[in-house]
Amino acid sequence: MLPLPDSLRPSAERLFADRLGLAERFASMLAEQGPERGLIGPREVERLWGRHILNCALMADAIDPSARTLADIGSGAGLPGVVLAIARPDLTVTLVETMQRRASWLEEVDAELGLGLEVVRARAEDLHGERSFDVVTARAVAALDKLARWTLPLVADGGELLAMKGGSAAEEVDKASKALATLGGIDPRIEQYGVGEVEVPTTVVQVRRRAQGTRKGETRG
Repeated sequence: MLPLPDSLRPSAERLFADRLGLAERFASMLAEQGPERGLIGPREVERLWGRHILNCALMADAIDPSARTLADIGSGAGLPGVVLAIARPDLTVTLVETMQRRASWLEEVDAELGLGLEVVRARAEDLHGERSFDVVTARAVAALDKLARWTLPLVADGGELLAMKGGSAAEEVDKASKALATLGGIDPRIEQYGVGEVEVPTTVVQVRRRAQGTRKGETRG
């Protein structure tokens, strides 16, 4: 089992609570199989907890408590989709992945951990008009303007897109402003989670989808 560093245990216990054991099992699966299956680089194993698993788990703090459905686009190794399914067992989580080998990995993880995930091998665009979710997440998938075109049509009215980003977040929001508005995205903002708790806080661009019945520039309180 991949050991959880003592310095990160308080955060892990807060985020995963009584499901920390599941997170530890997932971390071990990813450490043992991830490099050979092309899911993570070999050098990522030693920082798997801090830079990947907890980094993703902190997104749970961004999810509205009333949300019930979540889709993770380009789920890959299960980051953040699998991690969020562990941290938020109240959510019905759908993992959307285009590559067969990665979709197979996600199905194996679900079978091993019993998370009740739905794994869909498809492009996000293939689901437009067919599915909608309270929350749509993505990590390291594409620049925000392109990502918005793929993901916002999947966000339910009044729901939210949560995109994990790095230092370019503000620049991406600026460049994507027109695309966001066209797609019904409102109130784009950049939030950081885990400040003072982990070495590298998680930066999330949050974009709400305009609810039906509101006009451009209006929101419902």
